[in-house]
Amino acid sequence: MFANLFPASRRTPLDYERVFVESAKIPRHTETDRRTERLLLICWIVIALKCALVAWAVPHYHVPFSPLWVIVPTLVFAVIVTVVFYLCRD
Repeated sequence: MFANLFPASRRTPLDYERVFVESAKIPRHTETDRRTERLLLICWIVIALKCALVAWAVPHYHVPFSPLWVIVPTLVFAVIVTVVFYLCRD
């Protein structure tokens, strides 16, 4: 809270009590949009295609690293995002 630097606009103690929030209603459950779930499914399909492409391209083009260096972080982050999505919607 900031100090009142203007003495001309002092409030009485009763005014301070009226400014505070006495109650708030928070909705417990919001319905998930079907478009969001469909987007999540499409993203998982794109991730699967990317993993398959990387698994094919690395040995085919003789790239000197394991395809798991690309696939594992992709899957880990995708799982984290999916879990957070489903935990936060409830």
